[in-house]
Parts: sequence; structure tokens; C-alpha cells
Amino acid sequence: MPSMTELLAQNSARGEAKRPPEITAKMRAATNKLAKSGIKDRTLKEGEKIPKFSLPNALGKPVSSADVLADGPAVLNFYRGGWCSYCNIEMRALQERLPEIEALGATLVAIAPELPTKAEVTKAKNELTYEVLSDVGNDLSRKFGLVFTLAEEVREIYQTMGIDLPDYNGDDSFDLPIPATYVVGKDGTVLKVFADPDYTKRLDVEDILEALRNA
Repeated sequence: MPSMTELLAQNSARGEAKRPPEITAKMRAATNKLAKSGIKDRTLKEGEKIPKFSLPNALGKPVSSADVLADGPAVLNFYRGGWCSYCNIEMRALQERLPEIEALGATLVAIAPELPTKAEVTKAKNELTYEVLSDVGNDLSRKFGLVFTLAEEVREIYQTMGIDLPDYNGDDSFDLPIPATYVVGKDGTVLKVFADPDYTKRLDVEDILEALRNA
């Protein structure tokens, strides 16, 4: 079975095959510009403590950092939204390996700025059994240093694809988190972090499991 990294690469190739080359060039240019902005240097780092939080799950029930860390380490997966094919691939891959994550004593949660009603759809369509939390307004993602504003030219491309971010997120900010995965110890200390301005890249599940074993 292909790894998550291989599935992401296949998805990228399919997308590029469908799009006009000039659209792909604009999207790559925006990603490169974001990378050069230094956003990755401003993200929460290994050895630092995560901020305390309380976010609603897909049913609107509050889930706190204390809840997530109550029984051991945690994996916090920040995704862009259920509209993102790369995010859906990642979340399904995490679901497939969830028994292994939980066997290592860890709790997995996914976090995105989409509204709880949208998070509920994301959870259902990907058949996820772990919590999907709504960080509406990107308040928590901002504390992790992950937030950027989507470039105007990319907004226009997304609109032609039928992706309505204000509808998903409940505001007109066009703010999103860069995809990130944090493996966190029971005391809230970051043990491993992956944060990349390139939305086509994610932390492979094997690396998550290795970090949990080392924890």
C-alpha cells in the first residue's frame, strides 16, 4: 500500500495534469513567496510548551488541551480545511494508523479554521474516529505561528475551483494555517514539529510513530 507521502505526490501530479500550466505557476509562485517570508522560522519549536486551548469539536462540544493530554502524549494535526484534497489524504492516512498511535498512549486531534458544521462534514466524509476541532478565526494556529493570509491571485484560482473559504471559515479574512503536525509530551512540551509552507507536504505517519516511541 502506498505511503502517505506517495499518495500526496500522486495527488499533486494529478492536479498539475488537470490545470493549465500558468495556474500551476501562479500557485507555486505564491507558495515560494510564503516560504521566503520566514513563516517557518516563527512557528512553535521543539522544546517549547504549547499554549493551553479549548476548541469545539465537530458537534460543538469543547475539547481542551488538558483533555487531549490527560492520558499521555498527543498528536496535533493542523490542516487547512476539508476542501483541501491533500488534507483529506493526510487525515485518512492518520485514521488508518490510529490504532498504532493510540497503542503508544497518544491522543490524535485535527485542527482547522473551518466552522464546526464544516468540520462535521470533513469528519464524516473521511470516516474519522478521532476529534476534529474548529479553530475559528485561527486563534490557536496564530499562537503556534502558523497563520498567513492567502494571496489574492490564489483566492481567484480557488474560487474558480468552487472553494469558498468565507463559507467554510465564517469570515472574510482568507487566513489559513500552514499544514503542521506537533507531537507533544504529556506535560505539553513539543517533542517533534513539522510545519511547511508547501501545502503538498506533510509529516509521514512513520515519523509520527517514531517520535511517540522516543517519547
